[in-house]
Amino acid sequence: MKRFGLIGFPLSHSFSKKYFSAKFEKENILDCVYENFEIPKIEQLTAILKNNPDLKGLNVTIPYKQQVLPYLDSLDASAEFVGAVNVIKIGSLNKLKGYNSDYYGFMESLKRMLPQNFSSMKSLILGTGGAAKAVEGALKTLQIEYQYVSRQKEGILSYDQITPDLIKSHKLIINTSPLGMFPKTESCPDLDYSFIGPEHFLFDLVYNPEVTLFMKKGSEQGATVKNGLEMLHLQAEKAWEIWNA
Repeated sequence: MKRFGLIGFPLSHSFSKKYFSAKFEKENILDCVYENFEIPKIEQLTAILKNNPDLKGLNVTIPYKQQVLPYLDSLDASAEFVGAVNVIKIGSLNKLKGYNSDYYGFMESLKRMLPQNFSSMKSLILGTGGAAKAVEGALKTLQIEYQYVSRQKEGILSYDQITPDLIKSHKLIINTSPLGMFPKTESCPDLDYSFIGPEHFLFDLVYNPEVTLFMKKGSEQGATVKNGLEMLHLQAEKAWEIWNA
């Protein structure tokens, strides 16, 4: 039996196990299982690998997409470019190689959302975690100008520094933070949504709930909104491709 899984903390929000279990059933893949490994500390990854010798691959989610890097033996070009890992392939002699399929999933999903002339856009990336690194990499590839916004990091634009003019000039706003994620669905990034209009595009990497408060507030102003579910599907299929290459 080939075993795959997800590491992160907490994992109550994650659809990965449900997605892969449904995939295995639908495609009649009988020799594979997918499990959640909820670990409060990244150091526990070592025990997971030791206790599950049949593991062939792992997904990595919040908060370990950067913390996992020292545990890996090598990085694919995608992970090197992004600086974060969300897929681990376990090879011969239990060598661990890190990849980033979030980068691919986000970029493809974003392109399906934006108009053809998107390269002249300016964007705001809300949050600075591992998922934000994948977003940054995709925006670089697409040549979309970006600026980070953070509640905590020094030297980065804070929410109270976001002016009406800044919102009006940055038509693409991407939430990479867990704000609004189940079960805390009543929260959202601290923006003045009254300055968002029909020319704006709001992409929320959160996919549970289907419509976050961030998306709801944007759509009420006429903005085009999208959640992270399609991105999840795209990155999951890319992960499956990596594990079976």
